Amino acid sequence: MIRNPILPGFNPDPSICRVGEDYYIATSTFEWYPGVQIHHSRDLVNWTLVRRPLERKSQLDMRGNPDSCGVWAPCLSHADGLFWLVYTDVKRFDGSFKDAHNYIVTSPTIEGEWSDPIYVNSSGFDPSLFHDDDGRKWFLNMQWNHRTESFGGAPKSPAFDGILMQEWDAETKTLKGPISNIFPGSALGLVEGPHLFRRNGWYYLTTAEGGTGYNHAVTMARSKTIGGPYELHPDNHLITSKDAPEAELQRSGHGQYVETPEGEVYHTHLCSRPIEPHRRSPLGRETALQKCVWKDDWLYLEHGGMVPAVDVPVTNGAEAAQDAGRVVHGFDTAMLPTEFQWLRTPEPERIFSLTERPGHLRLIGRESIGSWFEQALVARRQEHHRFRAETVVDFSPDTYQQVAGLTHYYNRHKLHAVAVTLHEKLGRVVTVLSCPGDFPHAKLVWPAGSGVPVPDGPVHLAIEVDDNDLQFFWRAGGANDWEPIGPMLDASVISDEGGRGEHGSFTGAFVGVFAFDTSGRAKAADFDDFVYEPIV
Repeated sequence: MIRNPILPGFNPDPSICRVGEDYYIATSTFEWYPGVQIHHSRDLVNWTLVRRPLERKSQLDMRGNPDSCGVWAPCLSHADGLFWLVYTDVKRFDGSFKDAHNYIVTSPTIEGEWSDPIYVNSSGFDPSLFHDDDGRKWFLNMQWNHRTESFGGAPKSPAFDGILMQEWDAETKTLKGPISNIFPGSALGLVEGPHLFRRNGWYYLTTAEGGTGYNHAVTMARSKTIGGPYELHPDNHLITSKDAPEAELQRSGHGQYVETPEGEVYHTHLCSRPIEPHRRSPLGRETALQKCVWKDDWLYLEHGGMVPAVDVPVTNGAEAAQDAGRVVHGFDTAMLPTEFQWLRTPEPERIFSLTERPGHLRLIGRESIGSWFEQALVARRQEHHRFRAETVVDFSPDTYQQVAGLTHYYNRHKLHAVAVTLHEKLGRVVTVLSCPGDFPHAKLVWPAGSGVPVPDGPVHLAIEVDDNDLQFFWRAGGANDWEPIGPMLDASVISDEGGRGEHGSFTGAFVGVFAFDTSGRAKAADFDDFVYEPIV
């Protein structure tokens, strides 16, 4: 039985690819580095993160990319003995423009080294590559129209100006031939996320529509010729929760079709699981998988209707593995634990080290928390609505401009943190800094005031999140009991919908460690152990 979401926590825009008995899903990573998450499964039920292929400066440099820019909507495919990955690096979010640059990288294996990127175009985002039966390849992306009053946080349908298609020449590594606008979308609007496939003499196009909020949908169309015209599905949409506010999986849309070796059919989609009463989704947009059937050469959900199911049958009898439960990292190897990422920079050696002090993760204080260029923040996805995280920091600041600690983080205007710093009267303190959704100013508040003085030596820091509630804790000097610090904070603001609103940001909540030194002296903080534990 498939239990949705199959990829919990921030894993949006799932592109699925099957090679033999192996299934792979690529998802967007936005400003988090390295770029693109690829998960693997052999049963469609249990998935393992196996690669983040965009890992070098020559492939991806996101320094300066605004929040929720970076890598959007990858498309993963396999042809000619190669895996092909198409992705967008978005350089601008607000205003009338997107500045979205599309690239292709390849590799003979998922786990191996991927090529340097080949630039394709910049006419819009959400690219995909279709390998036709005759050997020709076709590149698709949505077209962005900057002439409408479409601003980040409030998309207007006319800015999403149809799906463009052009032939890709694999020999010359260039686009060739005419550019065609093959699909304007349905009346729902905001057409994006195109994926083509071919079956029974038909070309099928699935797209995302409605904006990646509560009106999101997978829209389907078909044509006898690749260039169209494309007729809409009898129901317009294959998957959507837009008319089912009671459904557990909300904001459902943007996915891709896949067949099993036995001919069974499934479709991925993104979704979210909002928490009441604010109806916010701290886990971001997650990946789900639905079983489908063919009727009259149209695809439908097997269980009927368009609303996605949480439990989906598989004939192989596979069952989802138990949750990993408490996870402890001692930072005892030279490799960062698999689930951790950092922000934007392709030069991680400037922000962290696992070798300078063995058994510790050393963060090198750089720019402020929330910087778009170079900040030392290493974190993992929040994957549960209730969890506890702990760490131990060894940090001796000599100015209030040096700060290091534990954070519940979304972006520069949605964060909570507990940290060690220096106060000019109190000495070394533990304090709380927060930006509870203050867009666009990103002004900090200090829920614990000037903080609590702490003795010399390592300081233990912890966070507990219970749906919408967040509490920080600390202990030091050999104490066994945890002390709360600051009031209960609003955890729900660390979400897609928090602050700016559902169309204003597109990642998800992370929990991790950070350090900054705005004096420019690169003060280091050493972290010993990191614990993540779901609360049941």
